[in-house]
Formats: sequence, C-alpha cells, structure tokens
Amino acid sequence: MKEILSPKTVKYDCLYFKGEYPCEPNKKRGKICKDCDEYAPISKKVLIIKLGALGDVIRTTPLVVYFKENYINCHITWITKSPEILPKHEINEIFPFQYPEVSVVLNNKFDIAINLDKDKEACILLNQVNADVKYGFSWQDGHIFALNKSAEEKLLTGLFDEYSKQNTKSYQEEIFEMCNLCFNNEKFLLDVNTSYLEKWNTIKDKADGKVIIGLNTGCGKRWLTRLWPDAYWIDLIKMLQKKNFYPVLLGGKDEDCMNLKYSSITGAFYPGTFSLEEFIALSANCDIIVSAVSMMMHIAIALGKPLVLFNNIFNKNEFELYDNGTIIEPESGCDCFYGTFCKRERHCMNDIFPEIVFEEIIKLDNKRSGK
Repeated sequence: MKEILSPKTVKYDCLYFKGEYPCEPNKKRGKICKDCDEYAPISKKVLIIKLGALGDVIRTTPLVVYFKENYINCHITWITKSPEILPKHEINEIFPFQYPEVSVVLNNKFDIAINLDKDKEACILLNQVNADVKYGFSWQDGHIFALNKSAEEKLLTGLFDEYSKQNTKSYQEEIFEMCNLCFNNEKFLLDVNTSYLEKWNTIKDKADGKVIIGLNTGCGKRWLTRLWPDAYWIDLIKMLQKKNFYPVLLGGKDEDCMNLKYSSITGAFYPGTFSLEEFIALSANCDIIVSAVSMMMHIAIALGKPLVLFNNIFNKNEFELYDNGTIIEPESGCDCFYGTFCKRERHCMNDIFPEIVFEEIIKLDNKRSGK
C-alpha cells in the first residue's frame, strides 16, 4: 500500500489530476494512479487570457471548441474577470483575475498562451507567463506589443477608427488568425442551468403555442446611442401581438422601469429581473430574439437562437451570426462610430422602423419553421 500511495506513482500530467483533492476516477470509481486504466496524459496545455466584458468572453469560447476538437486530452486554463459565464464542463481551470489565481498561472508551464485583451494588466500577464508559444498582445518597452501580423492588424483597428471601419472580418476570424488558426464556424459555448430552464418552460404554457419573441430592450450604459425609441418598441409589440406572436420583455435592472412601462401599455409579458444564470435559462425558452449589440446578442448566438440585431455605431462585419440572424442598420447611416453621444439632432436609431424589424422577424420565423 505504501508503494501504491508513493508520490512517485502520482500521474501529475493526467488530465484528471486536480492537485489538492481526489480526481474523478478516484472519487467515483476508486482508481489509483499506479494501475489506473483511465490515465489521460495531457497532450497540450493552453492558457487563454480574456478578462473583458461578459459578451466578449462568450464570443471568445470558439477557441475552446477548436483546441478540444484538435488536441485529444487538451487542458485549458482561462483567466478572466467574468468566470461565472464560462462553461465549467468544457474548460479545465477557470480562474478569476485575482492575485492568488494569477500567482498559480505564473507558476505553471504552458504549451500555448493566448492574450486577446489590450488591457495593460492582460498584456503584462502574458509577458510574464511561461509558455512555449505566445499569441495575441504582450508587453514591451512599457506599452502593448502585438506578437504577430494578425495581432498588429487587430491592434490598429482599436487605435484608429479609419482602419476599423475598413475591417471585413468577424471577431472570430480575427482572434483565430491571431493564433495562427483558421476559423471554421466553431460555435460559442455557454452553460444553461437545467433547473432554471425547466422553471421558465412555463413561458411556453403562457404562449399557448404561439412563437415566443424575446425583446431585449436595453443596451447597457456605456453606449446609449444604441437605444431604440420607446414608441418603436411599443409599436413592434402591438404588431407581434396582432399577428399572434407572444412577445416577452427581457432586460436587467437598468431596463426594469422601461420594461414595466412597455408591459403596462401593451400587456406584453415581463417576467422581471434575475441573476445572469437564470436570465440565460429564461432566454433559452424564447424562439427568436430581438436585441441591440449587447450581452444579450452573445447569449442568443450561444443558445442558437435566431437573432434580429440592431446595429448603428459598430462595424457590422465584426458580428458572426452563423447564418442564423439578420443585422438591421439605419438607412441614414450613423455618424458616431463607437460614439457615446449622438451627433445628430434626429438620432439614427429612429431610422430603424418597427415595420422593418417586424418583417425580419417574420422571415426568421419562416426559416426556422421550414416555410
């Protein structure tokens, strides 16, 4: 027994090795390293640094799909400020961006390390990480440093609006190229809480067979130039109700008053505000989603929901909808690229008319139902 339990017999390079507590084969099936038939030697250790906003983290998960599909027993570590949004069953280690976890990362060795953020702290972290190959943005001479040609292009799109407007690639194409990879429509990853999913299955009872249209009315606080007019939401809801659709108002605390008003005027169902985990499950029970560019957009794409997307201030080429949605922009264009304040007397979002949005919803519904 002493020989079996010797540290020399521990398979530290096994995919199941957890370090400070029993691995799954031991805990569930009583396996011991020395003669374990489930030993899975790690083929590739990958570190992904993506600190940013929830939506940015979600739309970076196709990289996980690629590495898992192309490297058997690939071990992935992800460090982020939004650990709650990452799928725990797909990523081996998910670390919050805090000192204890950063110290663990800095005392590990990786085959591949990737940083896709231009934040100083993310670049400095990649510079300090021990890895055979590094991709993305690092730190040199007191400033951000692009590690290859594709990273240089991505850096320039962030620094110069003129260059960014010329971009024809989706975000996924860009980040894959930064890693010397080819994007092949790898999908987003997102966990859905099954208990909450079942709870909000009751929406289908309320809809009584009608197609459920999730209306995400907000856009966050950073770029309020993306907001669609109140009157347009109300008109769209009435159009949907008249054609026997079942609109459901979605949003967070910032949209609560607005959604209560829309519900009061139209009678549309508004379930309220919830935790992120429950909000995802609620959204999963919708058939089609309507949203501005926001976290909801990324959630809808991850859930595989047909999406009607409002866009005005961003380059639409950035958004990969996987042939499952449509992007509507103001016919008059937009004068405030990535702008927080509208330069016009008449806001360009007034030129995305409810009738146009309604027509696109009809098209997506016909497509999803095979008409």
